[in-house]
Amino acid sequence: MHNNIETLALRLAAKGRAGDRVAVLSWNRPEFIELIYAVSAAGRILVPVNTRLAAAEVNYQLRATGATLLFSENSLLAPLKQQADFPASLQVIDLNDDFEIWRTQRQATALPHVSPEDTVWILFTSGSTGRPKGARLSHRSFMAGLRSAAMARPVHPDDRYYYPFPLFHVSAHNVLLQHLYGAGVVLASAFDADATLRACRELGVTSLSLAPTMIRRLLDHAEFHPDHLAAVHTIGYGASAMPKALLQSLMERTTVDLCQSYGMTELSGSVAFLTVADHQLAARGRPELLHSVGRPLPTAKLKLVDTEGRECSTGDSGEILVQGPQCMEGYYNDRAATDAALVNGWLHTGDIGRFDKEGYLYIVDRKKDMIISGGENIASREVEEALLHHDTVRNCAVIGLPDPHWGEALCAVLEVNDDIADETLATHCRSIVAGFKVPKRWIRVDKLPLNAAGKIDKPLLRQRYT
Repeated sequence: MHNNIETLALRLAAKGRAGDRVAVLSWNRPEFIELIYAVSAAGRILVPVNTRLAAAEVNYQLRATGATLLFSENSLLAPLKQQADFPASLQVIDLNDDFEIWRTQRQATALPHVSPEDTVWILFTSGSTGRPKGARLSHRSFMAGLRSAAMARPVHPDDRYYYPFPLFHVSAHNVLLQHLYGAGVVLASAFDADATLRACRELGVTSLSLAPTMIRRLLDHAEFHPDHLAAVHTIGYGASAMPKALLQSLMERTTVDLCQSYGMTELSGSVAFLTVADHQLAARGRPELLHSVGRPLPTAKLKLVDTEGRECSTGDSGEILVQGPQCMEGYYNDRAATDAALVNGWLHTGDIGRFDKEGYLYIVDRKKDMIISGGENIASREVEEALLHHDTVRNCAVIGLPDPHWGEALCAVLEVNDDIADETLATHCRSIVAGFKVPKRWIRVDKLPLNAAGKIDKPLLRQRYT
C-alpha cells in the first residue's frame, strides 16, 4: 500500500496547486484509505463526503469547498450529474474504471513541503442552525487527536482492529491511530452483525469500534456466542448514548473490556474518556459512572461556563468549552460561525455538562436541537426547512424521541392546512434531504407550543411525546 500511496501522492501533486480541495464520495474501500494519506502528502485538502446525503446536499458541499477533483463510484456519481447545480469544472475520477490509469499518469518529481498548521481535512458537521459547516482540521490538530486517543485506548503492534463505520466520519481517525502504532485494520464495507462476528472468529480481531445499535445487533444475533469475541480485548463505543441495560448485558455476557469517549468533529476526535479501568470500577460497585463520558485527558483543557460566561462550580451545569491543540482551525469560508465557536482560544461545543467531585464529566444535554439517530448527527432545522417547502405544512418542529434501536427517532410535529398522508410528506422530505433525515413519526397539532421568547418550546414537545 505504501507504494500505491506514494505514486498517488505524486500524481496529485502534479495537478493543480497546494491547498486544492479533493473530494471523496465513496463507500469504504482500500482506495479511500490510500487517498486519505496521498491527498495530505500532496499538500491538498481532503473533503470526505457523506454517501448517505441527497444529491443536492453533496453538490452543495462540493461547491462550498470549491473542490477541483472528485473521486467517486458509478452508483454515487449518476444522481449528482443529473442535478443542474453539479459543478461543471469539477474533474471526476471513477474509482471503479479510471482510478488505476489516472494514478500512473504524469507525476510530480517531488512532494511539496507541508506545514503542521496547514489544513488537511474539511469535515462537514451538522449543526443546530441549518446547513452543515465544514470544520477545518490541520495536520497538527489531527495528530494531537491521535495522541489523545492513544493515551486512553493504547494500541499494540499485534492488534487487529475492526472498523465498520464510514471513512467519511471523523471516526476514521481510529484507522490512522492503528497505523500510527503498527496495528492492522480490518476494513468493513459497512456494518453487518454476521460479518462482524465472522471477522472476529476467523481473522483474530482484537479490538473494535461500535455504536450502541451495532452492539445490540451483535448480542441479538441468533448465532451469537461469547466465544466469538474470545480474541477481542476492547470495544470502543460511542456515536450515541449507550442504554444502561445494553451496556450491562454486554458486560455480563462477555469478558470484553469497554471504553467510551466524548468528542466531536471540531475536536479531531475525543478529549475525555471513560476508560477500561473506569468500566471495571463501575462493574465493581460504581454503576453511576456508566452515565459519565469519563474524565478529560491532560492533552486538553475543559471548563464549564454559565450563560454569563462565568466558570461553573463542581456539580453545576454549564456549556462545555475546550482548549487544546486538537481543536479545529475554524469553519471553512464561514467567519461568523468560526467567531461564534472559537472565542479567546476556547471552542464552545454547545453541549451542556457537569463535573462531579472526582472530575468525571456528565453530559446533561446535547447541542441545541441536535438529534443523534443511529450514530448520525441531524440538524432539526434542516429537516424543518425541507418540510416547510411543502404548501400544506404551516409550521413544524422536528424533535428526537427515545428509540430502542436508533437511540433517537426523528419525529415531526406539524401544523397543517389540509389533510395529508405521512408517506406523502416523507416522499417530499426525501427529495430534499438524505433518507436518514426523514422523520419516522408524524404528529399533527392545532398549535405548536411557544416559550416566553416566542420560540417553539421543543423541550415541552419532547417531554409530551416521549
